[in-house]
Amino acid sequence: MKSSRRAVRIAFGGSLRFALLSVALVTLPGALWAQQDMNLPEVDEGAEVVRTAPDAGAPFVAEVTGNDVHLRSGPGTNYYHCGKLYKGDRVQVVKVQQGWSCIVPPPGCFSWVAIQYVSINMENPTQGIITGDKVGVYAGSDYVEPIHSTSRQVILSRGQMVKLLSEEKDDYYKIAPPEGAFLWVHSQYLQSVRSPMETSLVEMVVDPNTPVETPLTAQELQTESDLLDAYYALSKLIKEERNKPMTEQDYSELKEKLRELAANPIGGRATRYADFTLKQVERFELAGTVAREMAMQRKEREKVDEKISEARDIRLAQIDDLGKFAVIGKLETTSVYAQPVGQAQRYRILDESGRTICYVAPTGAAIGKDLSGLIGRKVGLVGEIQPHQATARAFVEFSEVIPLD
Repeated sequence: MKSSRRAVRIAFGGSLRFALLSVALVTLPGALWAQQDMNLPEVDEGAEVVRTAPDAGAPFVAEVTGNDVHLRSGPGTNYYHCGKLYKGDRVQVVKVQQGWSCIVPPPGCFSWVAIQYVSINMENPTQGIITGDKVGVYAGSDYVEPIHSTSRQVILSRGQMVKLLSEEKDDYYKIAPPEGAFLWVHSQYLQSVRSPMETSLVEMVVDPNTPVETPLTAQELQTESDLLDAYYALSKLIKEERNKPMTEQDYSELKEKLRELAANPIGGRATRYADFTLKQVERFELAGTVAREMAMQRKEREKVDEKISEARDIRLAQIDDLGKFAVIGKLETTSVYAQPVGQAQRYRILDESGRTICYVAPTGAAIGKDLSGLIGRKVGLVGEIQPHQATARAFVEFSEVIPLD
């Protein structure tokens, strides 16, 4: 039997998980804002809750009241959006300015910093060291290219550390938003819950009979941020796989890991990203299947072409060497061609079975020569062979005709 304990539900991105209730004293220096877990508790419906109306100018926790609420890089709709919030998400509001709330970036958000100002810590490849002075960090967005991400969040100094998110693009590193980097959301979509200046970080469930779940396992204690790191690592492996020749790509193991991530109930953005990427990978696999089939067809065609070439070589070997003659056969008149005005008479050459081999016409010294005595006789013609599109046969212009019978 489980002992009677109190329970609190933790919510982010619409996903719920149970966690053991803890109460901690909190102070609020800037460093704490960058480290606190964004998965703040959500109280069960019907439970008696005490809500505090925080001071408008003081930091406080707020709950999102709508879906598809844009996070923006600055206080206004003219700033680019950096992601979305969903009903029930909790955020830390730092200040309110003309209807816009400045918040600590929730898990899944990122920033950009120029690669030229970052040196990777070889002992910890996920950690970067700033190598320049007054280096700008800019609000990241999946919808805006790094070079166009112009909203500067914070300026870093030489020697400061940043967390790399295993992805680079257009000479920028994707990093976790450093301390002091904020985003903005319209205040109409937020409802204040409790000021973090108070001693309790959670809302107490008054019902004494509410049971508390057993302590979470290490797997259950994964945060959305951890799952996002796992997603970005998978994305890098998928990119490496795509760089291989299409017929050599294999996404089997990566798909299985994406499915697990997409099914994680606390995944939040990582779950949505994994689900989208899984569909992309399936399209990659389809393209790979088509490529393999085309490669097989190409090999089959090469085999057929090889057989045709062999057959042609055999046929050519069977053809008698005509020596100096362009064609040999029986000379006959033709009714296909009328006597062209000002041009030489045209004839045809027949094989031994009486079929037409080609059409011919005298040229050069042969023009004007009386050939009537050669009609019906086997002759050899010296000249040039040309294609003739009108009859789809060869056409020979001969300069010399020699009787062969």
